[in-house]
Amino acid sequence: MIFAYNKEYVSDTLLAITADDKGLEQTVERKGNVAQIKNEEGTIVGWNFFAISEVMTIEDRGQVTLTKEQIQQLNTMIKEAGFSEELPADTEPKIVVGYVKSCVEHPDSDHLSITETEVGDGKVLQIVCGAANIRKGLKVVVAKPGAMMPDGLMIWPGTLRGVESFGMICSAKELHLEGAPMKKGILELPQDAVVGEAFPVGKA
Repeated sequence: MIFAYNKEYVSDTLLAITADDKGLEQTVERKGNVAQIKNEEGTIVGWNFFAISEVMTIEDRGQVTLTKEQIQQLNTMIKEAGFSEELPADTEPKIVVGYVKSCVEHPDSDHLSITETEVGDGKVLQIVCGAANIRKGLKVVVAKPGAMMPDGLMIWPGTLRGVESFGMICSAKELHLEGAPMKKGILELPQDAVVGEAFPVGKA
């Protein structure tokens, strides 16, 4: 799940993006200060919470992390508006330090690799990566499904050349890090970086 807020550009509205809309047409049902967004398959892909500063204080801009208490406040808004669904209490960081446990060539590509990358608490994601410097044993930055990159790109599970991929291994440029090198390639972290720890990104 992705929460995003930018009062200066999107008004006092908190956006909760719950699923990939797959580029399908959307319908919006608004009740009071809550709007539910579905795609044409009937999947709920997001919620809009209007006048959110009347309910909670959000200091950050762009993708924001909410506490369990704030998510419960949103669920109260949903219920009071007359909807029956709830948001899950997902407070895990979405851009984290990862460890490449294995890396093999993609069977249908001369530049893609298939990695098994640990992202914390023993969880391992299969991620397809196109960087030339990807290899087993690296500490890297992983954008997990549900992440929003500094440029607004949202990360969802996908398929690359027939192989499922559950996230993205990031370059310094994609993370908008100050002084990021212009050369291509993923960011290689020191070996003492802690797997699963949130990684701070730059601003768009």
